[in-house]
Amino acid sequence: MTALRRCLAALLAPVVLAGCQTGAQTGTLTRATVPQAPILADAPHPTGTRAHGPFVAAANPLAVEAGMRVLRRGGSAVDAVAIQAVLGLVEPQSSGLGGGAFLIAYDAGTGAITAYDGRETAPASTTPELFYEDGKPLGFVDAILSGRSTGAPGAVAMLAMAQKDHGKLAWRDLFGDAERLARDGFVVSPRLAGMINGNAPQAKTPAATAYFTRPDGRRYQAGDLLKNPAYADTVARLAKDGPGVFYGGAIGRDIAAAVAEGPRPGGLTEADIAAYRPLRRDAICRPYRIYVVCVPPPPSSGLSLLQFLGMAEQTPDLTKGADSPEAWVAFGRLQRLMYADRDRYVGDADFVGVPIAGLLDPDYMASRAALAPNLNGPASPGRPTGSPPRGEDRTAEPGGTTHFVVVDAEGDAVSMTTTVESLFGSGRMADGFFLNNQLTDFSFTPTENGHPAANAVAAGKRPRSSMTPVLILDRQGNLVGAVGSPGGSSILAYVAKALIGVIDWNLSMAEAVALPNLVVRGSMVGADTEQMAPDIRDALGRAGMTLRPNATETSGLHGAIWRDGRWDGGADPRREGVAVSEAR
Repeated sequence: MTALRRCLAALLAPVVLAGCQTGAQTGTLTRATVPQAPILADAPHPTGTRAHGPFVAAANPLAVEAGMRVLRRGGSAVDAVAIQAVLGLVEPQSSGLGGGAFLIAYDAGTGAITAYDGRETAPASTTPELFYEDGKPLGFVDAILSGRSTGAPGAVAMLAMAQKDHGKLAWRDLFGDAERLARDGFVVSPRLAGMINGNAPQAKTPAATAYFTRPDGRRYQAGDLLKNPAYADTVARLAKDGPGVFYGGAIGRDIAAAVAEGPRPGGLTEADIAAYRPLRRDAICRPYRIYVVCVPPPPSSGLSLLQFLGMAEQTPDLTKGADSPEAWVAFGRLQRLMYADRDRYVGDADFVGVPIAGLLDPDYMASRAALAPNLNGPASPGRPTGSPPRGEDRTAEPGGTTHFVVVDAEGDAVSMTTTVESLFGSGRMADGFFLNNQLTDFSFTPTENGHPAANAVAAGKRPRSSMTPVLILDRQGNLVGAVGSPGGSSILAYVAKALIGVIDWNLSMAEAVALPNLVVRGSMVGADTEQMAPDIRDALGRAGMTLRPNATETSGLHGAIWRDGRWDGGADPRREGVAVSEAR
């Protein structure tokens, strides 16, 4: 095994980022630099013609149809800006124009993979005591509802950058479905109705109450027709004038004004919004079984998913299948190790050194995996090469996120996770859309025992994110799949489950995303308890993972893998999404 790990390390050299990444990367990964994986005789092999679309999987059928319309007109995968525009209207609890996103794109012609970072940034006026009041941290709900929670939105700017790089249709032609649905109205789905009438305080703010209350004084219910003329006007202006109207224009002024309102006004200004810049970054890719898995770099937590997979390759019990108690115990134990390292070391690599190479070193991952068989409680973080002293993380990360996958007729692909952070973001609105509360994704305690937390707040910094959009390649660098999920801090567990299900347990994507969820982060253990077989529940309990209902955002996995010349797609049954293929 030592020789194999040395071999893998050498093979991976072209795509290993610096041990402590300190700046935005601007290159792309190409087929020439895709790492090669050892062949496993029992792993499923990708077969058939090269993967191509049209294919869309997303959390709402209206958004899927908007994406398919774009693809039918000859648009590219990145032209599916239309999907985000519709999701921000029909699923506003999860994402929107006022939020941020990570997108990883595949170019079938060149094999290039580019990661786009649209994570929000903290205002220039931000101090380490952003969420302190009277010398003590604010209550979490108070922080969310405050203007202090909103960072400069990044989704629109990021999509504009990616669409300029890869789009085929005109930007102005990508917002028609969103404008029509907003102006004419859309039918409120059961899930949205549940959020409108639920207990989330963001749904009860003055702005949300005004939007979600019918003329007769009742709140909107499933089946009602909801119109949003302000949103229709916003997307019409975006279509006509481009992203400049958002960054430095009238929309940016309205965002800053909403943030400045009480209680607890925030420091985000028009200048902060105008200064926002999305980033192209190098994807991080590593072999797993016969495949290669690619993710965005920090501040996304994708590298932690790759660390999990690297440990999984050293854990034979994990291959025993979906009905095996030993496999589920191994799955939970590896999560504890993954989250311990992620929480200690991952942050915005433009501000703090993130030991990427150390965390993904084969010997380090093997040493961490060796701890798993005897791990019956929370794990301590390891000491990967290049890891500076870091304070304990105090980040709370609720869910309010969505994921979609798009493949066009040429085989170009997008895997994108997008969010306003919590349900309906901060509950504040501007021009028909909700504003993010993304800055509450920073650690509320900036230092611990004299050491700064990797995810401490700072002016201009991007908060760490669990969002992990994934592309899956074969060993020649060809696209064979994509997957991702919402779920707050549980995203890593959800995406890992889907990958293990599809690759190790040879399930269909639909079967893999529907598997029971198990999330084990430190002492927190959450699961779809009623779906777990009794022998699996008992085994987990004996291993220090007594199951409790999952208190975090449930999964919303969407993905596909190319098998036998067609897309094997899956949409999470816990949400309202669909996966649609018209590939021929």
